[in-house]
Amino acid sequence: MPTWFDAARFGMFVHWDHASQRGLELSWPLVGGLSVLPYCQDVPVAEYHATAWTFDPEPDSARTWARLAGRLGMQYVVFTAKHHSGYAMFHTELSDFSVRQSTYGRDIVREFVQAVRDEGLHVGLYFSLSDWHHPDYPAFTDQDRPYAFGRQGRPPTAEQWERFLRVLHGQVRELLTRYGPIDVLWFDGGWERTAEEWRSGELHAMIRTLQPDLLVNDRLPGFGDFDTPEQFVPAEPPGRAWETCLTLNESWGYNLHDTRFKSARQLVHTLCEVAGKGGHLLLNVSPMGNGRLQTEALERLAAVEAWMAASRESILGTEAGLAPWQFYGPSTRRGDVVYLHLLMRPYDTITVRGVPIRRVHSVRALAKNRELAWTSRCGVADTLFNPDPLGELRIEVPEAVVDPLATVIAIEFAR
Repeated sequence: MPTWFDAARFGMFVHWDHASQRGLELSWPLVGGLSVLPYCQDVPVAEYHATAWTFDPEPDSARTWARLAGRLGMQYVVFTAKHHSGYAMFHTELSDFSVRQSTYGRDIVREFVQAVRDEGLHVGLYFSLSDWHHPDYPAFTDQDRPYAFGRQGRPPTAEQWERFLRVLHGQVRELLTRYGPIDVLWFDGGWERTAEEWRSGELHAMIRTLQPDLLVNDRLPGFGDFDTPEQFVPAEPPGRAWETCLTLNESWGYNLHDTRFKSARQLVHTLCEVAGKGGHLLLNVSPMGNGRLQTEALERLAAVEAWMAASRESILGTEAGLAPWQFYGPSTRRGDVVYLHLLMRPYDTITVRGVPIRRVHSVRALAKNRELAWTSRCGVADTLFNPDPLGELRIEVPEAVVDPLATVIAIEFAR
């Protein structure tokens, strides 16, 4: 059954918790870092957790992010309700390790959900199955280093695990019963246990009972409505709905040591490639401890916003366009219009193959709304005998319509 997600090509991921006060990557510093996070710090466990109580961002910061997401043309926002560190950004009755005990004290998930809804966007919550703070998980300690990815070092007793599962399933229930409709539940951290140990089947059944229309990603072991390749665009799209999650730099959380930001052009190109393959781009932002975004992030997002203001028609609500052999670049489609995304500066012309050349109604540079000159050709036999031949378009692209980030050309076909 079609859902809102089918047409939602662009979303915002927000990684934020008390560690953002110190400019630390979320969770991973307390276990010594991770090789795929090149700027991740390594801090003692107690030092990492110590800032949980001093968290005091500017009130209602989520409203700023939600408004930015709306201006960018994003259609949904996913927020870290609880990362691997176990720190809940909501008022949970099942743990005393949450924003409720901080200086700020207010329920940030509640503020986030309301802010996103007020902008007319869909609400997503990230929730880690792993919990490196809960004593029954058991909590990760300095003595447990080095961290072995995919394997938790000290197994809990049967009694501990039963107690922890009550907390885990109970916190998911809290998220799905206290904040109204949730559109996406974005799990993570499942690599440390099996589906049987997590009791994924029971958890999934509870989710479906509480919110049957909610979408679950593929990181609840054994379940999931869509795939989530991380930090790259797959060469071939998966066989079902999928979403690439991508950072603005090389870190998920606000990281003082990471200045390696992607350019606005790289971000726009990634968005075009993902949309051209029928996927979704979940672009991460990393608020600082006060809730504001870094200047470097805002500068790049402003450029993306400007590009989307002129070209969003070619991204939002579209589906995958032409086959790679038809056009050497990403393309999307909406009804009778095909959108070509030129990611490299063209020569005088570009070529599109295998299209119904006699049904071309118009060709225009989308951002400039300027008609472009074009010619067509096909085989001699088709020219003489076929009333609706497939052939080749050659489109002139003058320098005046070339966009420094990505040029979009819209081809409208008559029915």
